[in-house]
Amino acid sequence: MTKDELIELLKDIQKSKCETQTLELKAAASGCPKRLYDTLSSFSNQDDGGIIVFGVDEEDHFRECGVYDPQDLQKKINEQCLQMEPPIRPLCSVAEKNGKYFVSAEIPGIDLAERPCFYQGRGRLKGSFVRVGDSDEPMTEYEIYSYEAFRKKYQDDVRPVQRASMAALDQEQLDHYISLLKREKQNLSAIPDETIYELMSITRENCVTLSSVMLFCRYPQAFFPQLCITAVVLPREEIGELGTAGERFADNRRIEGSIPEMLDQAIEFVRRNMRTKTIINPNSGKREDRSDYPITAVREAILNTLAHRDYSIHTEGMPIQILMYPDRLVIRNPGGIYGRIRVDQLGKMQPDTRNPVLITALEVLGLAENRYSGIPTIRRAMEEYGLKEPVFADERGTFTVTLYNTADAGKNTGHGNLSEQEKELLAFLTVPRSRQEITEYLGIGTVSYAMQVYINPMIEEGLVKYTIPEKPRSRKQRFVRSSV
Repeated sequence: MTKDELIELLKDIQKSKCETQTLELKAAASGCPKRLYDTLSSFSNQDDGGIIVFGVDEEDHFRECGVYDPQDLQKKINEQCLQMEPPIRPLCSVAEKNGKYFVSAEIPGIDLAERPCFYQGRGRLKGSFVRVGDSDEPMTEYEIYSYEAFRKKYQDDVRPVQRASMAALDQEQLDHYISLLKREKQNLSAIPDETIYELMSITRENCVTLSSVMLFCRYPQAFFPQLCITAVVLPREEIGELGTAGERFADNRRIEGSIPEMLDQAIEFVRRNMRTKTIINPNSGKREDRSDYPITAVREAILNTLAHRDYSIHTEGMPIQILMYPDRLVIRNPGGIYGRIRVDQLGKMQPDTRNPVLITALEVLGLAENRYSGIPTIRRAMEEYGLKEPVFADERGTFTVTLYNTADAGKNTGHGNLSEQEKELLAFLTVPRSRQEITEYLGIGTVSYAMQVYINPMIEEGLVKYTIPEKPRSRKQRFVRSSV
């Protein structure tokens, strides 16, 4: 960063008066802050890194106090950076403004294979942090494990299941799978079945693997009670709101069995609880029955969840969740996005594969294509139905797919097709509201989810606008209903 760039950044800070996902402010008027490691860790553990600006006192209305000694401060910053693992190499810059000196430290994001970056003095479990908005939060044990699992290429889908034996598997289903393998992979055709079991990770270390249990066991939940699906139909737009008869759920089911069985049962559950309406096809002019969601999109979303969920010991106590609201279908998958891919890259580039053996087996069984076509298929099916674009969210260890049964905003210039919840939210926004106020009103646990799923689509539709449009991420930002 040049001196001029640092001066411009200081001007922007005075305008916005807030920290951000990639900006941290420290006063440092009387000495170097003794605890920088949480921010050093969190910035290093995100792709974009971040910038720490010294000389601005956030607690005193962002007053430009300057730093005590720019040379000594840079020395102290480097000393703290060397206490991180791996060591951080900051790029420091100094600028003078109105007789005061300011220092910036640009912290680069480290490669995914080296994460998490942590403070040596507290160790990996307590010294690893992640940036959430403008704060540094301790990483969960699972988040730390996720980096290790990717770095060391753990194969949790083929970990041995000590309690399971070949007797627990459905031999007929297993024989069918072996015959498909031999037919499609000629090199296996002359090999004894017992050898194929080991080669194709049906067994490992003389034990049945987790993939085999989930694919061929008569009752996998005897070994993994929570590797199932919990499916509920909610009577209102949020969990906890009761229906007209005081009911918490309109339907509630625990779906168990092998992966193929759970896939079929989950699709049937959604199909049974979807509404069906009659429409006039604009192309043919004929009357057609149309369900809330295209079943193709539903199938792909559920299959992706079963195939790509985390099967490690850290998440084996977490079931997949299917939540059917009046206006949307939400599928929650234990385990965030795996590897280097980001949410905005889904369906656009080839991702790393968390469960390669399981995915390959599903391909042989004809249940999955293994061509990374699931996300594009969901998007295309929703578009053909004229529905809103699906929302994919990665929320610190949980991957969520949300399908809406309302029309695409781009094809709806009026307010007539809004859901009741959207109409109520617009009414709430007749007065400017903060992110936190909106989140609390919706009864949602995280601000980011409320913004991504509710507010951002309304902004794109022109239904909601910023009060500070030139600074969308400002801490003082408010959201209000558009006059349009």
